[in-house]
Amino acid sequence: MKKKFLFVGFCILIMASAFVLKNQEEKVESFLEIYDLETRKRSVVYKSDEHFEAPNWSRDGKFLVYNSKGRIYKFNFDGKPELINTGFATNCNNDHGISPDNSQLVISHHESKTGNSIIYTCPIAGGHPVAVTPVGPSYWHGWSPDGKTLAYCAERNGEFDIYSIPVNGGKETRLTIATGLDDGPDYSYDGKYIYFNSVRTGRMKIWRMKPDGSEQTQMTFDDYNDWFPHPSPDGKWLVFVSYDKNVDGHPANKYVRLRLMPLSGGKPEVLTKLFGGQGTINVPSWSPDSKRFAFVSYKLMNK
Repeated sequence: MKKKFLFVGFCILIMASAFVLKNQEEKVESFLEIYDLETRKRSVVYKSDEHFEAPNWSRDGKFLVYNSKGRIYKFNFDGKPELINTGFATNCNNDHGISPDNSQLVISHHESKTGNSIIYTCPIAGGHPVAVTPVGPSYWHGWSPDGKTLAYCAERNGEFDIYSIPVNGGKETRLTIATGLDDGPDYSYDGKYIYFNSVRTGRMKIWRMKPDGSEQTQMTFDDYNDWFPHPSPDGKWLVFVSYDKNVDGHPANKYVRLRLMPLSGGKPEVLTKLFGGQGTINVPSWSPDSKRFAFVSYKLMNK
């Protein structure tokens, strides 16, 4: 079973993260939405017939960042997305984010020669990208609260695991060694834990560990396949996306649930159901006040 999930996870991650699949064959209308925890309502702040993914909320709460067709865009809540200049990095996937001090952008860019995703940083206003990971494929997912370390999913020697690396580059540290896909690492805002998803027990579930990889503990236990956990800035909540149990990987164009649970653990609550999946909430997207989070939903358009 574990070998089966390793193979499936390997194939799904390669296919889903490859830039060529970002422009899906099925034409979709994309909706940038905000979920409000106090009102329990969702609202559309932007929509387009262009495919876009993975919103990040800026640390000052003034704008969102998302990816579309390999480029990164800034959305100022005025209905007019602005292209961020990422230099030669024009094959960016949905694994991107913003530094704790709001000064830098981290991107995962597919190299033209190898097709592998490499992690880069650049100024949040745009500029020349600087490589962080020495090899690929590497897919960014988390930035430590002190701004010093990045956590990411990477394939090394046929196995996808979670790694960390200094933000300015250097030696990467392997944090997970279990057979099967480990993905989606995101730091708690106090820096005490990294939350991630793992298929090591036969179904994709949410786990957490210390930043050094110790004390790896399963957090969800029901029949869904759970992906991309994101801790809230106030340290209270964990939001993540859940697929039905018969869905392998995190494909696009599926009906999914966004679920919420206490950060310390407990029974997850379904906040909303939507048509989405890949690109919906891959990366950190909480507002700084922890009252809202951003996500993307889709609607298939008539061919």
